[in-house]
Amino acid sequence: MRPTEALDEIAFLLERDLASPFKTKAFRSAIVAIAPLTDDDIAARVADGSLKRAKGIGSTTYAVIEQAVAGGVPEYLADLRKRIGGPVTDTGHELRAKLKGDLHSHSTWSDGTTDLASMARTAQRLGHDYLVASDHSPSLRVANGLSTERLEQQLLELDELNASFDDFRMLSGIEVDILLDGELDQTDEVLGRLDLVVASVHSKLRMESREMTERMLAAIRHPQSNVLGHCTGRMVQGSRGTRPQSAFDAATVFAACAENDVAVEINSRPERQDPPDDLLQIAFDAGCLFSIDSDAHAPGQLGLLDLGAARAEAIGIPAERIVTTWPLDRLLEWSA
Repeated sequence: MRPTEALDEIAFLLERDLASPFKTKAFRSAIVAIAPLTDDDIAARVADGSLKRAKGIGSTTYAVIEQAVAGGVPEYLADLRKRIGGPVTDTGHELRAKLKGDLHSHSTWSDGTTDLASMARTAQRLGHDYLVASDHSPSLRVANGLSTERLEQQLLELDELNASFDDFRMLSGIEVDILLDGELDQTDEVLGRLDLVVASVHSKLRMESREMTERMLAAIRHPQSNVLGHCTGRMVQGSRGTRPQSAFDAATVFAACAENDVAVEINSRPERQDPPDDLLQIAFDAGCLFSIDSDAHAPGQLGLLDLGAARAEAIGIPAERIVTTWPLDRLLEWSA
């Protein structure tokens, strides 16, 4: 296999397994280091030992490259395939096969680990037709949220990136913060220019139930809102610890989602599993649309969609009510 393919697969598997970004960064950096070189160039620099001293190449990544050049599967990759290379989950495969895209992802424009092009390439390899670039909005400073000016710069990059695709599209979007009063953390004019808007609560998650309900209802009724992201904000596992879910009137919130044609996100991250099953059932009974999203902050995390598909299939949500099974033209007609 080609060295870049070996490094990319290693990074993908580590990211999908939610390994430390510091661990995966070494492999992503090595890909960047050898990307300008031809296969012959790489082989020649392995033969004369010069690649070992190249910037961005460490001892582990050099061993991967050397073994790939020699014609075998690198030992590091073979071990990862054995340990974590299988399916993410044993269920949900039928629904997963119907998913055409992902409406929630992050790049280095905010708190993601890689650039838009890397996210796009992985989404294509997974068989996606589209991926929404939904970096954070200004008030989430801890996540390097995008100001209006930076978001406009990102739109230019997306235009350039899309010019290189034939059968795939990076959609413009944002994960916009729902402010304390229910307003969205970006101007209406800018939101109106985007293909899709995911609205999420990130602050004051322990608000009193009535106030949180009113806050969420205001955001859901905003004409630019398309998806209600990770609605409870809970954390059930992972390196960031656990966090209880927000309290709100679920029946009222999901009824508003159905009335305003706002999809309820099924967030596929294992540490979120949001909404929990009981609320997912309430949203289903309310007639809501759904969006199965990865909330990926690294390319490999795009592979977490399997977990969301398994949860949706367990509830019995039909594919027709999941907007991420829709073709691009129908999705854009709905989100406009």
